[in-house]
Amino acid sequence: MSDKAKLTIGVPRETFAGEKRVALTPLVLPPLFKAGMHVLVENDAGRAAGFSDEVYQEKGATIVARKQVFDESDMIAQVRMLGTNPQEGRADLDLLRPSHILIGISNPLAAPGATKVLAGLRLTVFDMEMIPRITRAQSMDVLSSQANIAGYKSVVLAAEALPKMFPMMTTAAGTIPPARVFILGVGVAGLQAIATARRLGAVVEAFDVRPEVKEQVQSLGAKFVEVELDTSAAKGSGGYAKEQSEDFLRRQRELMAKVVAASDVVITTAQVPGKKAPVLVTEAMVQGMAPGSVIVDLAAQQGGNVEPSRPGEVVHYHGVTIIGPTNVPSTVPFHASQMYAKNISAFILLLVKKGKLEIDFEDQIVRETLIARGGEVVNARVRDALGLPPLAEEELAKLKEQVPAEV
Repeated sequence: MSDKAKLTIGVPRETFAGEKRVALTPLVLPPLFKAGMHVLVENDAGRAAGFSDEVYQEKGATIVARKQVFDESDMIAQVRMLGTNPQEGRADLDLLRPSHILIGISNPLAAPGATKVLAGLRLTVFDMEMIPRITRAQSMDVLSSQANIAGYKSVVLAAEALPKMFPMMTTAAGTIPPARVFILGVGVAGLQAIATARRLGAVVEAFDVRPEVKEQVQSLGAKFVEVELDTSAAKGSGGYAKEQSEDFLRRQRELMAKVVAASDVVITTAQVPGKKAPVLVTEAMVQGMAPGSVIVDLAAQQGGNVEPSRPGEVVHYHGVTIIGPTNVPSTVPFHASQMYAKNISAFILLLVKKGKLEIDFEDQIVRETLIARGGEVVNARVRDALGLPPLAEEELAKLKEQVPAEV
């Protein structure tokens, strides 16, 4: 610890190509200092997001070189850990030591091997993607905060690519009808996409396998597309959509084809944690759309909801523009960082009491986000993804004993 009286949080600059976010912003630092912590920030860590070193210093942070961040910190706060930064992230492995507590995003269900590597270094690792969707954890819900940004930006991308305007306009030159937008998947990103498209004046329809979201869709002024399918088993744990059978998806696609064909813009947002994204829009459905139509596939990086989409590319297919954006929140780094920093600082304040680290295994939020400790992958879902058996009760008890009451 750089200051023996204070637990020190280190904020390194993100090294993943194109990642402009930063884990902690200047605005969230005062509550951390009030709780008895010290913050080291790597020089230029926040510059790409719009936060200068000078602003960090004005709020009380100390600006240091990268090696010093790791050498003198007890806790490392990142946006991307090894699982979401597999190449450049390896350069940091030599800077880590067993006493480090890592907090960030590592996509542990889809890339569990990285968790195993970090566990092998005997690190204590918390993953913000594993935050349970319970009321008490809403202030820490990274997936929701970043999905809000992705939903907003998906509509902006579509509006820019569409050769039409979104709103209806009555002019001396005639009346321009509004664009028709169809949102597939009504989670946080989908709801924000609906709201943004409506603000721009589009006529919006939406569909989700979870029928209970109908009221939310309608409250935003959009029409909920109903299909005659049994969706009783569509909702998985934590409020996320559950992976469906191929037969279910086939029948769903058949029913969606007419709505897709009548739309100027289709935005797809359907993702299942740790699984390949389901194909919702087939090549045949794309061919049925009018030339000039636009599709934005927010699940492109997870395999894509749209058959012809490619991650990070704009594909022109039978006159339809298909956009497969990746790392969308990083394209709005100022506000994405602000929201992420609020999430991660709230989580840190849960772990730290009066400047001392206290890991409470009885707390659901702590228990479900802790993925590695004492040389073991400890999260049951991540162990299952690795093909490992559940930890025995006596092994868990030993790991709990290894966690000190304070650092």
